[in-house]
This record gives sequence, C-alpha cells and structure tokens, in this order.
Amino acid sequence: MSDSAPHPWNHPRLSRRAAVQAGAIGMLGLGMNHVAALRAAEQAAATAAVSPAAVSPAAAKLAAASSASSANPGGPSGIRAGSARACVYIFLSGGLSQHESFDPKPDAPADVRGEFQPIATKTPGLRIGEYLPGLAQRSNEWAVVRSLTHPTNDHTAGHYYMLTGRSVPSPGFRGDRQPRPSDWPSIASLIADALPARNHNLPPAIVLPERLVHWSGGVIPGAYGGQMGAKRDPFFVEASPYGDPFWRGAYPEFTFPNQSKKPPLKADDRVYQAPSITLGPGMTFDRLRGRTDLLKSLDDQRRELERSALVQRYDEHRQSAISLLTAPGIRHALDVTRADESTQERYGKNSFGWSLLMAFRLVQLGVNLVQVNLGNNETWDTHGEIFHRLRDKLLPPTDRALGAFMDDLRASGLFDSTLIVMASEFGRTPKLSLLPDAYEKAGRDHWGAVQSVFFAGGGVRGGQAVGASDRLGAYPAASPQRPENMAATIYHALGIPATAAWHDDTNRPHALYYGSPIAELL
Repeated sequence: MSDSAPHPWNHPRLSRRAAVQAGAIGMLGLGMNHVAALRAAEQAAATAAVSPAAVSPAAAKLAAASSASSANPGGPSGIRAGSARACVYIFLSGGLSQHESFDPKPDAPADVRGEFQPIATKTPGLRIGEYLPGLAQRSNEWAVVRSLTHPTNDHTAGHYYMLTGRSVPSPGFRGDRQPRPSDWPSIASLIADALPARNHNLPPAIVLPERLVHWSGGVIPGAYGGQMGAKRDPFFVEASPYGDPFWRGAYPEFTFPNQSKKPPLKADDRVYQAPSITLGPGMTFDRLRGRTDLLKSLDDQRRELERSALVQRYDEHRQSAISLLTAPGIRHALDVTRADESTQERYGKNSFGWSLLMAFRLVQLGVNLVQVNLGNNETWDTHGEIFHRLRDKLLPPTDRALGAFMDDLRASGLFDSTLIVMASEFGRTPKLSLLPDAYEKAGRDHWGAVQSVFFAGGGVRGGQAVGASDRLGAYPAASPQRPENMAATIYHALGIPATAAWHDDTNRPHALYYGSPIAELL
C-alpha cells in the first residue's frame, strides 16, 4: 500500500492527535480561522472512519490516456483542446432572472416582460437588460448561452448540478444540505486535480469569499471533493464572516433584507476582510521554515503510528495554510480592501467588487480555478421586489465589478488565457407572482427549465447569443444545453482532453466529461 493511502483498518486516535495538532497550530502562528477548518476536517474524517457506509476514495491524477494526452494535449489529432490556463467561475447563488439580465422578452405580456427595458449592446442585434450597461459596452468580449436547462427547481439540487456539472443526483444524494463523501466531485476539484499547478505555493483551486451556507446552518453540497476525497476539496478563502443570514447583497454598499414584511431586527454588521493568515508576533519567515522543519520531524516520528485519513486531511489544511502564508504576493492578493482608491472605485467598495479584485490577483499569481460566490447563499433569490432588488442592489455592483475584472485581465494580457463563466443554480419563472405574507411587490420563483449563462475570455467567441429560449423565456427553443455541456466547455477550454479521468483508491477510472463542449462558444 502506498504511503499516500491510509490503511483501511486504522481508526483515528483522537486525543493524542488533537494535542499534537493543537501544538502544531500554535507553532505555526496561524489565525483562529484555520482552527475551525481543522476541526471540521477532523470531525468529517472521524465520521468517515467509523461509518461502514462512508465512501473515502483518494483522489488521483489523470488516467494513463490523459497523461499521454498531456504531452499531446489534443489527443490523436495533435490539436490542443483550448488556450485557457485559468478559469474564474462566478456563481450567483439564488437564481439570476434571465428576463431582467441576458434574455429580455420585450414583446411578451406585461406579467412576463416585467418593468425593465432591453438596451442595445456593442453587438448589433444583441440586447440585454438595461441595468447591465457596462457589459453592454463590452459585448464583443463575451457570449451568453440562453438555453441551459436542468430538471430541478430546488435550490440545493440546483447548486449541486451546477457546481458539479452533473444534472443527475449521485448515489446517496439526499438534498439535505449536507456534503457527503459519496457526492460527485465539484468542477473546482476536478480541474485542480487534472491540471498541473502553475504556482506550487498556492492551492490550485480556491473558493471565495465564503462557503455557501444556508440560513438554517446547513452547508450546500456540490463545492467539495466528494468521491475524490476531502483532500481534494478546494481551498476556501473566507474573507466574508457570516452575519445575520437574512441580509443579502453586496455589503456594505448594497445590502438589503431578505423579506420586506419581516426584516431583520438589526443592521448587517459583516466586515469584509482578508483572512487571518499573518505570522504571529515576533515570527519571521526564517523561524517559520525552522518550525516547519520541526513539524516534519514530528511527522516522521508519528508516521507509522498515526497513518489515517484524519492525519492526511489535517496535513492538507496545514500545507495549504503554510503555502498561503509564504507565497510571494499572497497578502497583497487577499488584502483587497486596502487597494488603491482608483482600483476600489473601478471595482466598487463592496463584497462583489473586492471578491472579483481578489480573483484577478489570484489569477495573476497562477491559481488554476477561482470560484467567486457573488453574494451569500440565495442572495439572488428574488421571490419578491425583484425590480427594486435587481435595479438598486444586485445588477449595478455586478456590472461594475465584472467590467473592471474583464478590463484588468485585458490590460494585463490574461484575458485570452482566462475563461470566465457566470451562472446560477437555475433561472426564474416566466410569470411574475406575489408572496403577500413576505413581500410588498412581485417577484419570480425558481425555474430550472432555462437560464442564461455568461462566458468570456479563454478563447470564447464573443459578441453572440448561443441558443434561445421561447417567447416567454420559459423553455429552450434552440440548442438546449445542460450542466454537463457547461462543464465540458470549461474542461475543453482549459485543454483537458476528453480522455481525462481521475482514479479512486481502488484504481478505478472516473471520467470528467459527461457532455460535449458547446461548439459555438469555442
């Protein structure tokens, strides 16, 4: 059995390990936000170790066919699949309304078309919602797929489908806001495993500025390693501490209460800040290296005694923390609220702007995949007051920040090598409706049948709409696409061959591709 695989008959001995790990945290001088991550990993590993039904596969590299293709990235034809080197996946949790954004229906009945007017873009014949003027002026650089569809109107399942690129539930999926080892791996985890690291001081996949946690406290599944194992979870940069879950929007400039008739009793008190990964008092990088050597010595002494999944997962967190601590430029990349005034004005002094600025800096540093959650869980869930919320609270900071992000990628020469994808877990219903107990004015409900997905950079042919919805914006009318096709488009753009696979701990191969790339985009 390899050194990297835990012996299946071992059970974790928690008390001694907990003491050793607590000491390790103190020696490194890491911030308290890492203690929570380590405790979470410990609890998950302990559960997996004692549960006979738990699945704990170890992630592997590409399959032999994929490895061969790495030297010849296009496979048999010798043509590289794509030119992108990084992907930024912008996720709008809650469900962006297609009618008010990228697929307006001005000729539909009033209770479908809504209040917004479509505006012309730089691309002749392509019209979008009036509160995306910055993107309208950059339309030659992006494309929209207006016909993505999947079979659920449920938030949790919709997140799961769109974050994993699989529109069928995995065995054991319950939709109960609980990530499980049997879940499909996330797109982020698959990309991190499939592509060689471009910066070995940084995790290959990072999610920011927070995990997607439901207001009830449950964690939304789909963003994790799942069947690949917890050590293939993306690294979470948690710069957005949780406040009252019923406040939404791009705080502090654009916050709003979830319900108008039952608002929270106090204002949102969250503060956007770089995560605490600074050195402790009196700690220097030389001393850090010395203490890292000491930790290595301790690890050598306990390796044979404490070979378990728990130790492996702890090591992943520790190594990621050390890498982030010592990587050149990482403090600058994360500490976005101290950017110069002109930069903050371009992006917006709010959580949306700071998050996309952080994503830009991480792409500059060589991170392969950055997932940016614009808003906490269900921020875009506009069941009521949809026009006020989109006009005043959601679309303006998104338009501004995304435009600045695209401009900086272009100016730095990274636009053509960075794929941008922006999607939600689903779209919104074609007809407006009112929930009178919660809201003063109308909104739209959940709608998995169709949504619009934004693509830019990374070889995407801009200035076009791919596919179409019907006259009400209810169902695909041309070129229907599924989450599997969206994921395949991302993999293809990044040069991951269709033969790529990852292997579980029994050496069984598992495919990445479950659909075909959207041909019109690339």
